[in-house]
Amino acid sequence: MKNIGLIAGSDRFPFLVAQEIRKSGDRTICIALKEEADLRLNEVCDKIYWFSIGKFQKILDTLKSENVKNVVMAGKVQHVRIYSAIKMDWRAIKVMGSLVNKKTDTILGAIANEFERDGIRLISPDVYLKHLFVEKGLLSGRKLSARENRDVGFGYKIAKGVAGLDIGQVVVVKDGSVIAVESVEGTDECIKRAYKLGGENAIVVKVAKPDQDFRFDLPVIGINTIYTLKENRIRAMAVESNAALILDKNEALDIAKKIGITIISI
Repeated sequence: MKNIGLIAGSDRFPFLVAQEIRKSGDRTICIALKEEADLRLNEVCDKIYWFSIGKFQKILDTLKSENVKNVVMAGKVQHVRIYSAIKMDWRAIKVMGSLVNKKTDTILGAIANEFERDGIRLISPDVYLKHLFVEKGLLSGRKLSARENRDVGFGYKIAKGVAGLDIGQVVVVKDGSVIAVESVEGTDECIKRAYKLGGENAIVVKVAKPDQDFRFDLPVIGINTIYTLKENRIRAMAVESNAALILDKNEALDIAKKIGITIISI
């Protein structure tokens, strides 16, 4: 039995990782980020510590004291927090000061390197969640029309380009036009903005980055996103096969089917 570290942000993702770690026979040592994580993580983790995002040295010291060698990052940490008044310790200041820019991959890559300096390896959540990846095909709802399929293909090319620049992983398209591009606000807020700008029956496309580091920033959707699609009258969502995770996959796809949302994997 090994102690596996879990750096937990918001939403369902860290819960599912913690549950799968337990199923594997290992123990979950959770570092719950106060600004993001759900208090109910206490119920699924073997041990939990609560720290603010900027307390990097305390996080590392705690993991080492628990003999943690491998760590998984799971859950949202809002990118905009780097612009807020977070109190950073000397280690966090050192990491942030070393960055050439504040893109997601740059920040998380620097954090991963800092973990490794202390003998802790950052591993991909897919070690525990491979069953939540999706294969190509229609996952829920009715088939798309020829025009809608053209929008999916168009959106995929744009989304890959945007993701390659580490801007976001989502675009919303309609009738061969880009309505919205995800940035720091996240997928659900991008969808809401798209409806305000372009109205109903748009297509959402979510992809992995061209050289996706599966240790962090995986493209993920869940039940909340399915309801957001419905509330904003989105026609369909396309996700990249074998690269995107659908959290609570069976339940999420059942809900999408019941409420008439087409989900396809491309």
